Amino acid sequence: MAVKRIVANVATANVEDVRRFYQELFDLDIVMDFGWIATLSSGASASVQINIAPQGGSETITPDLSIEIDNVDETYQRAKAMGLEIEYGLVDEPWGVRRFYVCDPARKLLNILSHIDV
Repeated sequence: MAVKRIVANVATANVEDVRRFYQELFDLDIVMDFGWIATLSSGASASVQINIAPQGGSETITPDLSIEIDNVDETYQRAKAMGLEIEYGLVDEPWGVRRFYVCDPARKLLNILSHIDV
């Protein structure tokens, strides 16, 4: 048996607002939309991973989702321009990531990150 993919599910009563949030912040494309469920994708493929931890590093709350992007500074500026509340400021962590936390409209805590050289 081999796991082919793992899909994150975000529970919400307002699919439209949450879909728009992920489209605007991450430039994701709609690959399926039945109204009651929408699936977004970047088109990139990645390895299957699940993080299991009691905290999110640097004594932060464990985030609901971690989203790796190619330019965290650009996405941070986009989040600020969207008027989003930054839950954990943009920081270079000692384990080699630059990241920040923000909540989506469903109140899921997102760890948005890029890998950096340390």
